[in-house]
Amino acid sequence: MKPSSKIMFKSFKSDVWICLKLTIVFGIVFTLINQAFTLKEAGLVFLFSGMYSFILGLGNGIINDYLSAKWDWVTQTNQRVWWGIIATVIYTIVAVLGIHYIQYFVIFSNKIENFFTGQFLWMHLFAIILSLGIAAFFHAKGFIVNWKKSIKQETTQHEIVAKTETAKFETLKSQIDPHFLFNSLNVLTSLISENPKQAEKFTTKLSKVYRYVLEQRNKELVPIQEELQFAKTYMELLQMRFEEAVKFTIPEEVSNFELKIVPLSLQLLLENAVKHNVVSASKPLEIRIFEEDGFLKIQNNINPKEAIGKSTKVGLRNIADRYGLITDRNVQIINNNKTFTVCLPLLIDIKNSIMGTKSLENSNYVKAVERVEKLKEFYQNLVSYCIVVPFLIFINLKTYSRFQWFWFPMIGWGIGLVFHYLEVNNYNLFLGKNWEERKIKELMEEEEKYK
Repeated sequence: MKPSSKIMFKSFKSDVWICLKLTIVFGIVFTLINQAFTLKEAGLVFLFSGMYSFILGLGNGIINDYLSAKWDWVTQTNQRVWWGIIATVIYTIVAVLGIHYIQYFVIFSNKIENFFTGQFLWMHLFAIILSLGIAAFFHAKGFIVNWKKSIKQETTQHEIVAKTETAKFETLKSQIDPHFLFNSLNVLTSLISENPKQAEKFTTKLSKVYRYVLEQRNKELVPIQEELQFAKTYMELLQMRFEEAVKFTIPEEVSNFELKIVPLSLQLLLENAVKHNVVSASKPLEIRIFEEDGFLKIQNNINPKEAIGKSTKVGLRNIADRYGLITDRNVQIINNNKTFTVCLPLLIDIKNSIMGTKSLENSNYVKAVERVEKLKEFYQNLVSYCIVVPFLIFINLKTYSRFQWFWFPMIGWGIGLVFHYLEVNNYNLFLGKNWEERKIKELMEEEEKYK
């Protein structure tokens, strides 16, 4: 089953459960109100309650889910709104008339010629308007939920950029650390006089380290094979510096070539291991890198330096932050006082993460947010209209049906809604669509002519 199908099926199950609960609740309420205490009367009340709940509620829920899957609320707002209005109105009218036909003309045996006359006409109208109001509320709710999700995603992407750039800066700063560079140059200086060939190898590996940093600095994830090859080069560099005081084990092959990790994370961890532990021939630093249970694990023995002071764990926090922003799987840190192990989650592809490749500096984003705010106001207005007007009709017909005053607020408010919707879509009946933008452009062009 596809992910979208699973989501729709899960939503359908939720809607069925809600409709069942509504059937039971309204069945009990109307049983008590109508004092339908016989088995037949109570059965009819629950039957009608189920018809309204499942036919209207579940039907509109399915339509809502289908339309939301077909047209995105945020990027395809116009299509979603118009098809939502058309489909909901048509289905609601047909469903209400079908329910009333079964209820009043099949079960209660009223004359079919009275279907669109007298009190039946007003019952149809009241039920349709009330149902449309409830449906509009759920459509508006769906829109707001999707809008919030979109805003959250944009906020997360901004956070990703900020955190990633910070992490990149810290990584580069650590990589081009003056102490590391100073020590490397000292080793190179001594090797030049003692072992020119070894000095040449050292220089080659040092250049590879820095070239890799420059190549990977703009990437979010890199294949594990590349990172392991870099780690091997880096460790060989450290081994040439510390000789027998550093021992390391790195896997030659990986289980899946599609697996990826955050770039330069291994370098940070290896440098931390050297920085915080004694590295000597009597107490060698043993580093082991291996793959296990979906993680790449970097493990080293613990021989803490006395004068190093308390670790700030800046490097570990940066790695954890970057993983936390692109996957739900967390970086794991295990310290048993004998070995220190950092477990990096192995990811398949950056497409599976929440990272986006599109630019966040899109000026249309601001316009979209403003339009969403206007749409929220319009839907609130529409929901209020669909709830208040039916009650006005009901009060008018129940109190003084000879003068139907409800037409005035219904038509007046309805015209206001139409103009509100036109405003949301930046349309003016007399000036056309996007007239403000056209006028601004025209005035700017005129001003440019006179410069």
